Amino acid sequence: MTTEATLPTTSASPTARQLWTRARGVTLAVVLLLTAAVVIATIRSDARHGALDPRSADPKGSRAVAELLSDRGVDTRVVATLDEARAASAANTTLLVADPDLLTHRQQSELRSATTGTGGRTVLVAPGSWSVERLVPGVTADPATSLASELAPDCALPAAQRAGTADLGGVRYTTTHLNADECYPSERLATLLRVPETTGDGDTVVLGAPDILYNERLDEQGNASLALQLLGSRPHLVWYLPSLSDTSAADEDDERSFFDLLPSGWLWGTLQLFIAAALAALWRARRLGPLVPEKLPVAIRASETVEGRARLYRKANARDRAAAALRSTTRTRLAPLVGVPVSQAHAPEALLPALSAHLHNHGDGQALQTLLFGPPPGDDAALISLADQLDALEREVRRP
Repeated sequence: MTTEATLPTTSASPTARQLWTRARGVTLAVVLLLTAAVVIATIRSDARHGALDPRSADPKGSRAVAELLSDRGVDTRVVATLDEARAASAANTTLLVADPDLLTHRQQSELRSATTGTGGRTVLVAPGSWSVERLVPGVTADPATSLASELAPDCALPAAQRAGTADLGGVRYTTTHLNADECYPSERLATLLRVPETTGDGDTVVLGAPDILYNERLDEQGNASLALQLLGSRPHLVWYLPSLSDTSAADEDDERSFFDLLPSGWLWGTLQLFIAAALAALWRARRLGPLVPEKLPVAIRASETVEGRARLYRKANARDRAAAALRSTTRTRLAPLVGVPVSQAHAPEALLPALSAHLHNHGDGQALQTLLFGPPPGDDAALISLADQLDALEREVRRP
């Protein structure tokens, strides 16, 4: 009788050479793509600037508006540190902050203190709730952004009236300042605010979106007119591009956490991705059903079938199933030999008395019941012993 202890050790797992042969094409393609990306980035790194950079001719750059302002006598200077931006604050200067949300809370408070009372203009481009309440006290960013981009001015601000429809939208704002100009509303909330200082001629302009400053959008709607009026009211324009490398941001008590840097709505986005992945897994999962007999294209030897099933039992550590299969097969073969119908081969009350009567010198019914109907073996050695005992019992019954 064949047992799992005598099975040869074979493996159908692919070798390392086979794995490399299958994956080398994809690996080579990925390496070539990465190499090309690095080369292109290196070649173009010296000629490109970031978005909203007045030196950049890229679609998202702002060189076009800087050139138009220069033709009208407004000089533009780019700064990258808070100290430079604070030093440039003056009555004859417009200070544009390209990305206020990159500033820490301490930097925002210092910038607000430096610009208050100078008589100049401060333009904030798309500040969110992280920055707008410190840079412009009394102004709050609404959590829901505007989906519309072409908006009408719908306010008394002269610059907006002359420009007409413009590409704004983006962040929407509410304010407690009664004398503020609330322009380009989207669902009754302004996407452009002009908040004048309580004393002097200074003011702060809050833009909900940077579109009117982009090179690719400047010639659309009234974008150019609105941008030139907002940035050209003073002879000097200081274009502040906040940088993470600014040493003034090194304040451990004011650092933003990882979750603060994530965009709004990331939690819902992650939940949606998780649900989508779970649904995809359920859709693609293997559906287990009843066994279906299938005609094999070739004949398989019985020994191979036994070996394969034994390996499956061994891999699953299913000694109980293996022992049950051995006992059931033995009982089925012994029943006709002792005069018991096969239909009653698995009934102890029918098989055991006939088997005891046939074995004159092994008539211990308790031992036979334990052997043929007993509990599953506790380890591999007990399973092997059970197989040997069943084999010996069958040989004894068959002996004439």
